[in-house]
Amino acid sequence: MEKHEILVAYGDDPYVMARQTAEAAGLAELIGDKKKRVGLKPNLVVSRPADEGATTHPAIAAGLIAYLKEKGFQNLVILEGSWVGDRTADAFGVCGYRNLAKETGVELIDTQKDSFKAYDCRGMKIEICDSALAVDFMINLPVMKGHCQTLLTCALKNNKGIMPDREKRRFHSLGLHKPIAHLNTVARNDFILVDGICGDLDFEEGGNPVPAGRIFAARDPVLCDAWAAEQMGYRVEDIPYIGLAEKLGVGSGDLKNALIRELSSPGESRSIAASTGLSRPEGKVRRLAPLIQEDAACSACYASLIFALSRMQQRELARMKEKIAIGQGFREKRGNVGIGRCTAIFNASCPGCPPSGAAVLAFLRGLG
Repeated sequence: MEKHEILVAYGDDPYVMARQTAEAAGLAELIGDKKKRVGLKPNLVVSRPADEGATTHPAIAAGLIAYLKEKGFQNLVILEGSWVGDRTADAFGVCGYRNLAKETGVELIDTQKDSFKAYDCRGMKIEICDSALAVDFMINLPVMKGHCQTLLTCALKNNKGIMPDREKRRFHSLGLHKPIAHLNTVARNDFILVDGICGDLDFEEGGNPVPAGRIFAARDPVLCDAWAAEQMGYRVEDIPYIGLAEKLGVGSGDLKNALIRELSSPGESRSIAASTGLSRPEGKVRRLAPLIQEDAACSACYASLIFALSRMQQRELARMKEKIAIGQGFREKRGNVGIGRCTAIFNASCPGCPPSGAAVLAFLRGLG
C-alpha cells in the first residue's frame, strides 16, 4: 500500500473487514521484522459501547490481532487513554477490550497511568507517554465522527490519547487545532485503519450514530483526515488542524491525486432496513429521517445523505418541498430528486456509489 492510497471495505462484519483490509494493504510487509513491538491505538474516549458512535469496535482490533498473529507477530500491545473525566480502566471493560486482551493475550496499557516526557514537536513542547513511543510500529484505530469543537475527529486527533491528562487539558486551552497538528510531527501513524461503521454525527461522546458500514485504511494521516472530512460533508478548510499538519510536513491532503481503492461493493454494507441504528434512529438522525424516501438503500449512501442534511441550515431544509429518494429500489425508476447511482434517471440526481457527504451537500444546495 502506497502513501497516496486509501483502501475502503464495505460490509457488516468488522472482524472480517479488518482482516481483508490488512491483507490488501500488505500490513505484514509494511511492518517487516516480526520481532517489532506493534501498538494498536483505538479511540476509547468514553466508557460507551461502539454502537453508540463514540468508540472503536473491538472486532476491528480482534481482526487485526488475528491477522498479525497468523503472520508471526507476537509482541502486540493495545494502548489508550480516555478523556479527562473518564477512566481508561472502565472504558477497557465497557468497550470490550478487557475481554479481547484475555482472549488474545495482548497487553493493555492505560496511558493515563503511564510515564511521559516532553518532546519538541516542530517548535511546540508536548508531553507524550513513554509507552506510545516505545512501540516500533503504531496502528492508529480512530473512529470517523463529529466533534463539538473541531467538527471532525479521526486519525490526527486520535493521538491525543497518548498524552497525559494534564497535556490534554492544555490542548483545550490552546484551541486544539495547532497542538493537534504539532503532536503528529512526533506521534506515530505507521498504519491507520478507520472505524467508519457508525460514527456519531457531531459529538465525540456518541449518541447520534450514523451506520455507514465501512472501514478504510491509510498510511498518511493528513490524507486520511482530508478524505474523512469530505465523507462527512466538510471541506478540508473547515478543519484547520488538517491544513496545519500538512504545512508541518506530517502528510499530504491532496485528494485530487489520491487513489481510492474499494475492496468490496458498497452494496455489501447493510441495507437501512437491516441496520439496527437506522431502523430505530435517535436524536438528530431521527429528526432528519422524515426528509428521506428510502427503498433498500445501502448504509454508506444513506450515511452520506444524513451527513449532508445535518450540515444544512434549518431554512435550507424548510425549502425542501418533497422527500429525497435514495436506494436500490429506485433503479430504472423516474422521479424528481435522488441520491446515488440508483437514481441516475431522476430529473436531478447526485452521482456516486456512494457519493461523499460533501458531494451530496453541494448537490442539495445547488437545487436552489
